Amino acid sequence: MAELRDWRQRSVTRKESIIDSTGAFLSLAALAPILSAGGLLVIWRVPARRAMPVAYSIALILAALLWQVPPRTLVAATLQGLLVAASLLYIVFGALLLLATLTESGAVAVIRRGFTQLSPDRRVQAILIGWLFGSFIEGASGFGTPAAVAAPLLLALGFPAMAAVMVGLIIQSTCVSFGAVGTPILVGVQGGLDAPVVHQYLESLATSPPAYLREITVRVAALHALCGTLVPTFLCAMLTGFYGRRRSFREGLQIWPYALFAALSFTLPYVLFAWLFGPEFPSLLGSAVGLAVVVPATRRGWLTPRESWDFDDPEFWPSEWMGSLRSSAEPSLRARLGAIKSWTPYALVAVLLLLSRLPQLGIQEALRKVRIGPSDILGTGIGQQLEILYLPGFMFLLASLAAAPLLAMHRKQVVRAWFTAAGQLRSAAVALLFALPMVRVFILSGPEHNLSGLASMPLTLAESASRLAGEAWPLFAPWIGALGAFVAGSNTVSNLMFSLFQFSTAQQIQVEPAMIVAAQAVGGAAGNMITIHNVVAASATVGLSGREGLLIRKTLIPMTYYCLVAGSATYLWIYGLGWNAGTVLAAALAVCLALATRLR
Repeated sequence: MAELRDWRQRSVTRKESIIDSTGAFLSLAALAPILSAGGLLVIWRVPARRAMPVAYSIALILAALLWQVPPRTLVAATLQGLLVAASLLYIVFGALLLLATLTESGAVAVIRRGFTQLSPDRRVQAILIGWLFGSFIEGASGFGTPAAVAAPLLLALGFPAMAAVMVGLIIQSTCVSFGAVGTPILVGVQGGLDAPVVHQYLESLATSPPAYLREITVRVAALHALCGTLVPTFLCAMLTGFYGRRRSFREGLQIWPYALFAALSFTLPYVLFAWLFGPEFPSLLGSAVGLAVVVPATRRGWLTPRESWDFDDPEFWPSEWMGSLRSSAEPSLRARLGAIKSWTPYALVAVLLLLSRLPQLGIQEALRKVRIGPSDILGTGIGQQLEILYLPGFMFLLASLAAAPLLAMHRKQVVRAWFTAAGQLRSAAVALLFALPMVRVFILSGPEHNLSGLASMPLTLAESASRLAGEAWPLFAPWIGALGAFVAGSNTVSNLMFSLFQFSTAQQIQVEPAMIVAAQAVGGAAGNMITIHNVVAASATVGLSGREGLLIRKTLIPMTYYCLVAGSATYLWIYGLGWNAGTVLAAALAVCLALATRLR
């Protein structure tokens, strides 16, 4: 009898070992497309237009052979990805067209002069345009639009193309969770948690889904405020450390009083609006308050540095900093247009985005009714319809068309602007036309579409990570969100994929699910800094192509900081202070930040 029990125990152990080995193998396989893309882009510095076809091919082969996704589904997923890529190229073209229109008219020279008069300090300009104005655009539209707006504007002010894109990507963090009037929370988290297990849990707490979503919203805002308040300082340090004449990080840190003032002017009202109004308005109204406070203060010289900081002469810039677009060093002959007229097209974009995103006005519903594209590709249930009037690209086009008569442009100038924008778009097209199909194949590899019954590639990775982490999972929850955003190119999609998984993992380790889901949302926002198609799209707006890996290597730094702080804060929120991993990590981060102030 004892021998029989021993044999059964050995049999069970053997089965568990086989299951564990299979799970580890599948996790490594699921990681292969991401590792290939990241390795080619970041380590070997292969341009995205060459790296993404390789990653797509690997994802396709794995989905077909290991996950047993039928060929028809793979074709449908690929076509869906191409349609998503088309929507992104539509947005990028609109941003390029607006910049080309303003450049041809001479308005860019006026805008540049205005910012120079407000402050000639490049660090101040990066905070005003990137952190505050970019966050406002994110709050209104999302979809990576801030980088597409901020990067060309900074280029026009005289920033190196690569520095302009870096600024636009780094600010894609704090504002993202409440971008597009709260879409990552309202669609991502709410949709991800629409499951029986969640409803049963809420019934046990005698609370409703809307009330629970508000609770998550406040926690997301609080975590973001904690992480994001140092982002403007971080941004300035990276600007001076990587692109300054002396490559000195300390020159960026010296502006910390102004950077902290600008940060708090956004994050404090941001948390307040999350608590008062829910997920729709923290980024939109918080950044508007920030602009209303910081711009007049800057004009009066409050907290601005005594010594202005600028880049070295462009003739000394390395070629890798430069894009195919150039900003004219001399003012345009038509620079007498006036600041109000010159800024009107950008203001019009912001107003149109805001009006089209407020459901109370009824405009949103009307615009979203106009759709093109299939709803069911090849009978798979996979579809992708483009809301051509609702996407931010349409707002850019309207602003560009309105700018021509407003700025008294000649027909030849308008034609040149359109041809310029179309020519610049080609560099981004190849990378996006492979990156998005790879993403869709990766995501649509789950049991709804495969014959193997296996969890999708993203969930396979996440489940393996949770088994390894155990009770320390709060430290790792933001990283899963970032992984989802990196792969899917969207905080919203990351939340849709992983919110329920994060909720279930929290229940398994017996901690508060709302806090873990909040960490997911924050990590997903941080992951937008390194999302491949965001990098490609933003680079295209300044004519910077083929150097996406260099940008990702830089934006990995603030993304890592963001996820570490969010993980540590989540851990401490749940377990409290003490001799534990969260406290140790928080102390280590504090030491690292203190040492960073001593950098040259």
